[in-house]
Amino acid sequence: MTDTLKQTSAVTFADLGVPADLVEALADEGITSPFPIQSMTLPSSLAGRDITGKAQTGSGKTLAFGIPMVERVGPPEPRSPHGLILVPTRELAVQVTKALRPLVTKRDRTVVAVYGGAPMGPQIDALARGASIAIATPGRLIDLMERKALDPRAISIVTIDEADQMADMGFMPQVRAIMAKLPKARQTFLFSATLDHQVQELIDRYMVDPVEYEVETESETVDTMEHRFLKVHYMDKAKVVKRISENNDRVLAFTRTKAGADRLARDLQDLDVACAPIHGDLPQNKREQSLKRFTEGSIKVLVATNVAARGLHIDGVDVVVHYDPPDDPKTYLHRSGRTARAGEDGLVVTLVEWDQVNEVLGIQRRAELNVPIVKMFSNDDRLDDLASWEPPSEAVPFKEKALKRRRRGGF
Repeated sequence: MTDTLKQTSAVTFADLGVPADLVEALADEGITSPFPIQSMTLPSSLAGRDITGKAQTGSGKTLAFGIPMVERVGPPEPRSPHGLILVPTRELAVQVTKALRPLVTKRDRTVVAVYGGAPMGPQIDALARGASIAIATPGRLIDLMERKALDPRAISIVTIDEADQMADMGFMPQVRAIMAKLPKARQTFLFSATLDHQVQELIDRYMVDPVEYEVETESETVDTMEHRFLKVHYMDKAKVVKRISENNDRVLAFTRTKAGADRLARDLQDLDVACAPIHGDLPQNKREQSLKRFTEGSIKVLVATNVAARGLHIDGVDVVVHYDPPDDPKTYLHRSGRTARAGEDGLVVTLVEWDQVNEVLGIQRRAELNVPIVKMFSNDDRLDDLASWEPPSEAVPFKEKALKRRRRGGF
């Protein structure tokens, strides 16, 4: 049976059974009110149950699994962590580590992040010094286990985070190989934005009588997002992004390819826009530097590929720009979820070239976004405040009857 919740309840972390010292650590970070997914899952997870949590990105899943993990794990031991968190990307590993550090510090526990794209030596040394919780990408974790740098036999609690992205990125064989090496007597959490058949396979195979939780939204696209679709000329696209960035503090622009991300970053820099790219071909230190500069506000535009769409956790993103339209509604949702996080307002802008109109209409129809595609150039004053500008309602691409048929038929 799946429990659902639509809005944050008025309970406190203490009401949910979180120990006083961890409540204090959360308060020190300015976190005093639980998000819905935390309110729903914490009583069961703290009681030792296996749980699954389905919630949109930016909903507070990290603390939902992090609090019970910190509560359960013991002092750090060399190469033998008690807790394991599997994540799909290095950025997410870094960000989960940052989120949990105040809690583990309060308990004199330690957390070590291990991921590919970074030297293995320092990670081996950190594990040798002792870790209560290891936060790992699947490939690097397997490498470390094969080298005997990490012994999984002491792990008593494990989280699979962003499970659907694990599936999308082809990590399921590695995840299954890792889960097979863990002690059978353990507590297991699985968190995901969607629960497709591959994710359900993990639940059926590796979890024991899990309690299922889901934070419902009225639609798949976050209600606090404003969606704008602009028909643009390909030679004017970078200038449109520049104009949008002039009136917003943080703009996250998505491209389909790594080369495209580098090209857009160069074009924006030529237009005197402070920006940086982030993608898988960049060294980890450069990726972290770009993310830090964006978070701190020293650059206004971060140009990312799809792989970063679910790995980034950045508060206060004003606008997500689909510089290259996504391939499908799921990617649209995952990219767009970088704004309007935790109930905040956000703007999502999709740039559409003339030969992409039909492709984007297909995505709109399947995502139930009945929004006009409006022709616009970079000198258009409407770009200064797209969130307040309302596209003409008479120009919507679909009749309501067609959308009703789509809801019934599921196409």
